[in-house]
Amino acid sequence: MKVTIVCVGKLKEQYWRGAVEEYSKRLGRYMKLEVTELLDEKAPETMSPAQEDEVRQKEGLRILKAVKDDAFAVALAIEGKSLSSEALADFMAERAVRGVSHMVFIIGGSLGLSPEVMERADFSLSFSPMTFPHQMMRVILLEQIYRAVKINRKEPYHK
Repeated sequence: MKVTIVCVGKLKEQYWRGAVEEYSKRLGRYMKLEVTELLDEKAPETMSPAQEDEVRQKEGLRILKAVKDDAFAVALAIEGKSLSSEALADFMAERAVRGVSHMVFIIGGSLGLSPEVMERADFSLSFSPMTFPHQMMRVILLEQIYRAVKINRKEPYHK
């Protein structure tokens, strides 16, 4: 299966880039992995709700352009469904059995995902009701995908 992570914003700190590189290297043995970084909208600290919507819309358009029509899209959103690591492994394995050959995980910008991106998503996944920095979320997501692969292959790591 090919997995693409579509994310808004670049990793600025070397420690985040190092962690992404490490998990990307590990996952490269099991799948074709692609990380697509999209430009985030510059936004002032305080914005009106209309300005926030405009930022989400602009970032959403970039996300939708990056998600292929035939990909199974998973949006990361607080209001999504929570899964254990084992359930995520089952979820990914079930999709592969059903013929999904390309899964895209979407991490939005600091204001979240636009309604259009949420409508495009085939599944909405929540890692927690808490908010995480988007840079950290990318690392957590890659680690959980790696953990799912190891669980499905019955290889040691996840215990």
